[in-house]
Amino acid sequence: MQNNQLYYPTLQDIKVAAKNLETVAYKTPLQQNKTLSKQFSANVFFKREDLQVVRSYKIRGAYNKMSSLTIDEKQRGIVCASAGNHAQGVALSCRLLKIKGTIFMPSPTPNQKISQVKMFGENYIDVVIEGDTFDDASNAAKLECDQKNKTFIHPFDDEKVIEGQATVGLEILDQSKKDIDYVFVAIGGGGLSAGLSSVFKYLSPKTKIIGVEPLGAPSMQKSIKFKKNTALKTIDSFVDGAAVKRVGDLNFAICQQNLTQVITVPEGKVCQTILDLYNKDAIVVEPAGALSIAALDYFKEDVIGKNIVCIVSGSNNDITRTAEIKERALLFANLKHYFIVKFPQRAGALKEFVANILGPNDDITHFEYTKKTNRENGAAVVGLELKNSEDLQPLISRMKARNFFGEYLNDKPDLFQFLV
Repeated sequence: MQNNQLYYPTLQDIKVAAKNLETVAYKTPLQQNKTLSKQFSANVFFKREDLQVVRSYKIRGAYNKMSSLTIDEKQRGIVCASAGNHAQGVALSCRLLKIKGTIFMPSPTPNQKISQVKMFGENYIDVVIEGDTFDDASNAAKLECDQKNKTFIHPFDDEKVIEGQATVGLEILDQSKKDIDYVFVAIGGGGLSAGLSSVFKYLSPKTKIIGVEPLGAPSMQKSIKFKKNTALKTIDSFVDGAAVKRVGDLNFAICQQNLTQVITVPEGKVCQTILDLYNKDAIVVEPAGALSIAALDYFKEDVIGKNIVCIVSGSNNDITRTAEIKERALLFANLKHYFIVKFPQRAGALKEFVANILGPNDDITHFEYTKKTNRENGAAVVGLELKNSEDLQPLISRMKARNFFGEYLNDKPDLFQFLV
């Protein structure tokens, strides 16, 4: 990678990348989603990169970069760091180009993604689990490069990677029969948003490009606000495909010029979008793949009658995360609530709680009783799922009136994380 802040991909470079990828990456469909089109009174289209050969757009940048290496670089081997999707693109590229690779992945990476990486790379790759975040894995990978004189394949901050990801934009404009008013695109490190937005600046400059980040990792939004590429001290790594502490320097410089706006979406909203897509449209997406769609609610007045494209960036979701996804969605919708409940130390207290405190549609989903704290009361951590968010305050009032109320945990994050 060249650390050239003035770099800007040319249309010719992007077209060369598209030619380079013709026999490697799928030309994914641009599909109208009838459910959301009706909901938002707009023409909402999905660019289905979740149907890509490695179930994300990352093969585009990875292969475009790796195929550009010299013979000597290919022989020495490559190293990369990734939370999953870039790793799969690199792994497949290693096998197709017969290049030996070492792939560093952070520990929160879903097992499904690790297994896929090994499947795509076969005997051409080794996987190393390192650190708690992408940045930890990236530092370890760069050290490996320095020590063994290998080439680092950056997941986003690289000219050839950006040009490869930009081919998504070329395909959209080739596939669309209508002028596009808005494109919503997830931002992790910024490779896709930088490349795609460059294509639209050349070929459809009136299109508004909206970058979307998870609320817990707003690295591009912060950087644009401060007009300097700014590293976050901490991030929520739940949206693993779009949670980085610092975006790429090249990507920041391009996105700062090209993006109409960068917004953040709460992780719980992303989870609800994942569930809605599965239940209503039988589409499986990962958290990062749902970001662009989750953003539509924040533009519902602006998009009426417009032609909208949401980039569905990937579908590498781990089924073991389903319970957590549902939990976060319910918390965000104000339908899941946790309390410390003080139960009187007498017979029938639990029966009284169920019969007289809970509403007819309230369910107990978590109950953890602690040791008796005094002669009168014993505490329990109780999780309740409500059918309507409006039922919360009447529930709390009934608990207080009968002296069951101890603490409400949802708005006490430190205590919540410790007890639940």
